[in-house]
Amino acid sequence: MINTKILLAFAAVILAYLIGSINFAVIFSKIFIKKDIREVGSGNAGMTNVMRVAGALPGLLTFVFDALKGFVACFIGKQIFNYLHAAEPESLLFLGTYGAFVCGVACMLGHVFPIFFGFKGGKGVAISVGIFAVCCPIAIISGLVIFGILLATVKVMSISSLSATVVVVGASLIFYDKSALFWPQAVCTIIMGVIVFLKHKDNIVRLVHGEENKFTIKKG
Repeated sequence: MINTKILLAFAAVILAYLIGSINFAVIFSKIFIKKDIREVGSGNAGMTNVMRVAGALPGLLTFVFDALKGFVACFIGKQIFNYLHAAEPESLLFLGTYGAFVCGVACMLGHVFPIFFGFKGGKGVAISVGIFAVCCPIAIISGLVIFGILLATVKVMSISSLSATVVVVGASLIFYDKSALFWPQAVCTIIMGVIVFLKHKDNIVRLVHGEENKFTIKKG
């Protein structure tokens, strides 16, 4: 018989993936401009493309709700794992930290490959804000500072996002939860960082060739 604790932990991970699969870029673009954001602009289902095509308000709403779904998924995962750990304190398998990180990976995979939207989603930047707000607040604060500085000066979203990703990953590896093992946190963090970079592969190619556009917001 399968252990009920394992089933509950697995359910938390599946729930995190399903939460991540709710693509707010598609939802808000259909509400505001009656179009699927994946069929206009760059074709990416994320905040940047929504801002460029639909405007500031739908773009900001996309960012807020994407970050929120990352936070909710990780928070739920952390609480469920804490509950399982409290029932069996001698076991370190169900520490809340592990629940947050594993559900963070699942939620990001849902965001990038959403089951509700044909597995075509965003690039994992906005959702990272919510994920690491639970997993490692110091890391995401550091990342947001770097992101804001670079976007204000360089005005290239991909450079800002990728630089912030490096900072978040690095800070997470430094300021990891000392009450849990380092390597599970490190593995999950690196996986999420790699996902963001892989989803930006076209941007990286354009950056190398000096063809990446500066960040703009649709007026009016």
